[in-house]
Amino acid sequence: MAELLEALTFRQRVLVETWSAELQAAQGWSGSLPVALLERCWLRLQRVPVEQLAAVLPPDASGEAPELVRYRAWIDAGQPAWSAQVRCWQEFGQPACQDALRRFWDHQDRGNHGWTLQTYLQFLETYRRQCEPGVTRALPLIVLARGGQREAHRLHWLAPLGQPMRHTCA
Repeated sequence: MAELLEALTFRQRVLVETWSAELQAAQGWSGSLPVALLERCWLRLQRVPVEQLAAVLPPDASGEAPELVRYRAWIDAGQPAWSAQVRCWQEFGQPACQDALRRFWDHQDRGNHGWTLQTYLQFLETYRRQCEPGVTRALPLIVLARGGQREAHRLHWLAPLGQPMRHTCA
């Protein structure tokens, strides 16, 4: 973690400290809380309000399409795959099912850098819990994966100055 902060410019470190102070001063959970995004390729650090994070860094929800959720539910209930597929076609229509599957596999091929809907929702839950009384607040810093690479975005939680830092992977 120290090497990550050392890689930032002086101006970027000042920004991180400013955003961390803003987080510490917040009254509680709100959509305006800061999230830091670092684009390594361009050495660009930006502040995004948590309420706008999904628009700036859209989570991959292709696996959560209703057609695929229903298909998996029928498979989990013991239906043979062919029967589950026919039932999906009957309920949603064959083109809709095929489009949902195509979108899912397109996202798998392109890669979503591990930023799935489930990862995003877990991030929000962790951040929200930090805003409870008596909990130390850590600024989230998401280091974006390089384009065209199969690596994941990395999520770091930056503790206020003088406190230990922790790291989690997205």
